[in-house]
Amino acid sequence: MDLPTMFCAAAEAAGAVLVECKSSAEAAARIAELADGAVLLPVSASCERAQLAEQLQAAGVSLSAVDRTQAAAAAAGVTSACFAIADTGTLVLESTAEDVRLASTLPARHFVLLDRRKIVADGLAAVEPLRRMHQQQPRNYIAYITGPSRTADIERVLTIGVHGPKQLYILLLDNWSSDFLEM
Repeated sequence: MDLPTMFCAAAEAAGAVLVECKSSAEAAARIAELADGAVLLPVSASCERAQLAEQLQAAGVSLSAVDRTQAAAAAAGVTSACFAIADTGTLVLESTAEDVRLASTLPARHFVLLDRRKIVADGLAAVEPLRRMHQQQPRNYIAYITGPSRTADIERVLTIGVHGPKQLYILLLDNWSSDFLEM
């Protein structure tokens, strides 16, 4: 089984929704269709290069300021992933910037843009890009996201969305960004 297929199977098993997109414009249209309200879009190199903010606005999405006062009220957050781990369906985000943490944890829906080329087999294969991340910026936050937020610490009952998004959408793209350190 190839890495994207393995990743998709594991991510779906963890509760994520996979959306194949041929372009950033198609990704913007899908976000517009599914967001159901204002969207947080933190600054990232890949989103700026693709002019995602402009494409989202053209698709009718209302972009909210990514700050603490607006984040909790937003319907969705949009980020890119640095890379993903196939065997667990895990997304890896460099989330030192507060706007990335707000967009990926507070809204009810989280949309993550992922280039298929940035999928590694397993945790061992993730060591090299993680090492490069820490060499570039030794004190950083890294988020590992596997499916929507879930907890079972309340009377051992599985609850979705208590500590983060209730829905995780992974938008798979070709030629989004091949740089494992870029979001």
